[in-house]
Amino acid sequence: MSKTNHVKTKWLGKMRFESTNPGGNLFIDAGPENGGDGNGYRPKMLMLSALAGCSGLDIAHLIPKMKLQVADFSIDVDGELTDTDPATYQKVVISYKFYGDNLEPEKLKRAVNLSVDKYCGVLEMFRKFAEVEIEILFNPQG
Repeated sequence: MSKTNHVKTKWLGKMRFESTNPGGNLFIDAGPENGGDGNGYRPKMLMLSALAGCSGLDIAHLIPKMKLQVADFSIDVDGELTDTDPATYQKVVISYKFYGDNLEPEKLKRAVNLSVDKYCGVLEMFRKFAEVEIEILFNPQG
C-alpha cells in the first residue's frame, strides 16, 4: 500500500504563505525583487534544504550503527538553475563535511554512498531532473 504525505499551505496575503506539516509550521515568502517581504523560505531553496536534510538524517542514523566518531558534520548544497522559465535545477553539488580527530574516511564514504545510492528518496527525485555531484571532505578549513 502506498503512503501519502500531506501538507497544508495557507495564503497570508501578498506573497506570504504558512505551510503546516507533522513537524511544525514554516513560512514561505518571495523576496522584495518578486513582490514579497523576504519573511520566509524560498521554495526552490527549500528543495535544497530537503535534499540536505534527507541525506543528513540517513548519515546521522548510520554514524552510531557504524561506530564512527564524528565530532560534527555539515552538508552544503549548491543548485544551478536554468536560464529559462520555469527555472529548474540543472546541476546540484552536495558537499559533505566531516570534522573530528578520529575520522575513518573509508567508512564515512560508505555511509555517504549508502545515503546517496540507496536511502535518500529526495536525492533520487533530484536525479530525475538534475545532474548530481557529490563531494566528501574531511576536516576542511572554512
